[in-house]
Amino acid sequence: MKYDKPKVSIIMGIFNCSGTLRESVDSIVNQSYKNWELIMCDDGSTDDTYCIARQYADQYSNIKVIKNDKNQGLAYSLNQCLQHCRGEYIARQDADDRSLPERLEKEVRMLDINQQYDIVSTGMKFFDEKGFWGEIIPIEKPLPEDFIAQSPFCHAPSMVRRKALLAVNGYDVTKKTLRVEDYNLWFRMYANGSRGCNIKESLYEVRDDRSAITRRKYNLRLKEAYVRFSGYKMLKLPCTSYIYAIRPLIVGLVPNGLYKFLRRYRYN
Repeated sequence: MKYDKPKVSIIMGIFNCSGTLRESVDSIVNQSYKNWELIMCDDGSTDDTYCIARQYADQYSNIKVIKNDKNQGLAYSLNQCLQHCRGEYIARQDADDRSLPERLEKEVRMLDINQQYDIVSTGMKFFDEKGFWGEIIPIEKPLPEDFIAQSPFCHAPSMVRRKALLAVNGYDVTKKTLRVEDYNLWFRMYANGSRGCNIKESLYEVRDDRSAITRRKYNLRLKEAYVRFSGYKMLKLPCTSYIYAIRPLIVGLVPNGLYKFLRRYRYN
């Protein structure tokens, strides 16, 4: 069936992910919901990522690939994708993850039925080279106070109303929110009056392996602390909640091996 205009625009930043990109895009192609477009932005890859993405764009009319002149980071790449989106809803996907076949269908249904929500996301299952090892099921109807301990929405499997995302000017591209741009986005959307919900089942599979652990540098913890502190102020949360702003700084001091153990214990 052909559609005059896609209802869902999926945005994906891609960078040196030639080993996982096909699996990720195939999980979108095989969705039960068909009225979508996929916009991929190559962020200066030095491997075969761009060539693989181009192959999909050549094969499917609803897949488009754009390219940054140099590496700019995920937030910048996602904003570039947004400029090409035509859908009423904007969905996310990472280039090394997989969506279950009914993910888009269930998220679209949720936003169609519940006009009071601008954000919907789902649970996630974690996997690595040895298989699945854990799962996270977020709270169903997050309130502002649910932002204190952690982000109440999983970013990668999320879908939002385009108008609500554009109302806060998309993703923040400053270095102070680099790699915690999702947490910052949810803070800004809630501060602007948006609300969201979570589908309490895992419709997304996120790759979380050894390389993911090594990417968690201490400067990321500093950025998260900043995003937390500024976000608590945006939502006018109690001053007692600010103690949680130092939580990522403490976690960042934990050795990688122990951090991996505690993380898996938490989600297993």
